[in-house]
Amino acid sequence: MPIKVYNTLSRRLEVFDPFDPPRVGLYVCGPTVYDYTHVGHARTYVAFDVIKRFLKLKGFEVVHVQNITDIDDKIINRASKEGVGWREIAETYTKDYLDALRKLRIEVDFHPKATQHVSEIIDFISKLIEAGFAYESNGSVYFDVDKFLDYGKLSNRARREEWRQEEQFLQEKRRPYDFALWKRAKPGEPYWDSPWGPGRPGWHIECSVMSSFYLGNRIDIHGGGVDLVFPHHENEIAQSEARYGVKPWVKYWLHAGYLTIKGEKMSKSLGNIIALRDLFKEHRPEALRLMLALTHYRSTIDFSYELLENYERIYERLRNCVELLSRIASEGDVSFKLTEEDLKVARGVDEDLLGFVESMEEDFNGAKAASYLHGLVSKSYSTIIPSGKAELALRALKALKRIDQVLGVLEDVLQPKGFDRELVDKLVKMIIDLRQLHRERKEYEIADRIRDQLASLGIKVMDSKTGSTWVYA
Repeated sequence: MPIKVYNTLSRRLEVFDPFDPPRVGLYVCGPTVYDYTHVGHARTYVAFDVIKRFLKLKGFEVVHVQNITDIDDKIINRASKEGVGWREIAETYTKDYLDALRKLRIEVDFHPKATQHVSEIIDFISKLIEAGFAYESNGSVYFDVDKFLDYGKLSNRARREEWRQEEQFLQEKRRPYDFALWKRAKPGEPYWDSPWGPGRPGWHIECSVMSSFYLGNRIDIHGGGVDLVFPHHENEIAQSEARYGVKPWVKYWLHAGYLTIKGEKMSKSLGNIIALRDLFKEHRPEALRLMLALTHYRSTIDFSYELLENYERIYERLRNCVELLSRIASEGDVSFKLTEEDLKVARGVDEDLLGFVESMEEDFNGAKAASYLHGLVSKSYSTIIPSGKAELALRALKALKRIDQVLGVLEDVLQPKGFDRELVDKLVKMIIDLRQLHRERKEYEIADRIRDQLASLGIKVMDSKTGSTWVYA
C-alpha cells in the first residue's frame, strides 16, 4: 500500500511521492541551545525519527538534517545573566541536546550549526535583495512580505493584522509584518561582518539556508512542532520560494502535536518544564521513546509520570518477550511439523505485522499500530512461548525485529554486543537447573540466595508451577 501523509500546506492526506525516489530529504527544526533539552523537544525529535525509520523500512533512502541554532537573542541573554560567554552557553546546551538524542536512540545524518553557515546566509540575503524581496534598513535587512503574494498559505492566515512579528523593530521596518533576515549588532553582542554592516542572522533565515545547503533547492519533508507553523515555517516558505523561484520549495509539511502537562503547555512561568537529564535519572529513555512512538505524531500528549511508568511496564514486558522468544528460537523444539493450530498462530503473527505496517502507512499512526504490537506480544506470551516451538518463536521474533526497525527500543536485546550470548545463556541455564534442584529438595534459602545473586547481575528469575524461566533485566 502507498504511504499517506497529512500535509499541513494542503490540509489533507496525500499519497507520499518524493521528488526523486527512492531518495527522501528530511529536514527537522532542531533546538535553540540556551537551556536543557526537555520532554517537549523529545516529542518532536522522536516523532520524526520514527517517521524516518518507517520510510527506511519501506525502502526509501532518507537523508535526515536537524539544525542547531547556536546564536540567538535567548543565548545572548542567558550568557549575560550567567556572566559567561555566549559560546559557552551554546556549547553546554548543545552537548546536553546531543546526549539526549543518544539516549533516545536518535541518529541524525547532518547536524549543522547556524554559526557554521554565516557566509551562505549572507549570500542568500544578498540574492533576496537583488530580486527585490528584501530591503536594508539601519544596518538590518528585512523580508518585504507584500512582495510575496502567497504569504499566509501554510498557516492559513489571510488577515494581515495577524502577521505582526518582531515588535521591537517596528521603527526600522516598512510594515509590522516584515521579518528580520539580518540583525544589526548591538553594543557588546557577537557579530559578523556583512555588506550591511556588523550583525548576525535572523532566526528564520538559518533554517532556509541550512536545509537547502544539505538537501538542495527542493525538499521532500520539512518537520517540526506545530508551534512553528507561524511565523517560523511561514517565513521559511516565503524567503526560500522567493530565493529559488520554485513552488513548492517543500513538498510535504509535517508537524508534531503538543506535549502538555496537566492540559497546559510547558513553560518556565508555570514551572512545569521537565528536563530530560532529570527525567532519565529515574526513568528509562526507552520507555519515553516507546510512549512517544506509539502515539499518533499529530496528536496532543498530556504527559504524566503515571503514563510514563505504564510505558515502562510495557517496555519491560516487551523486552522479556523478546528474551524468551530468543531462547526458544535457539533451544526449543524444532519439529518441522506444525499442526493446523500452529499454522493459525503463525498466520496471526503475520497479520499483526501487516497491521502494524498498514497503520504506519496511514500518516504514521503509531497509536493504531500499537494495538497490533500488543496483539503480537500477547499472542507470544499466551501461545508461542508455552508451546516451546522454535518455528513459531522465530516467526514472532522476526516480526518484532521488523517492528523495532521503526520503534528503535530493542536493539540491545535483539542484537546484543560485547559478550558471547550463547555461552552466557548456557551458563545461566545451568545455574537455574541447580537452583531448581534445591527447590525440589525444599532448600529454599539456598534457592532464594541464588535468585538474588542472579538479580544483582541483571538476570531476573521467574518461577511458576511448570518451572523457572529468566530474562536479562
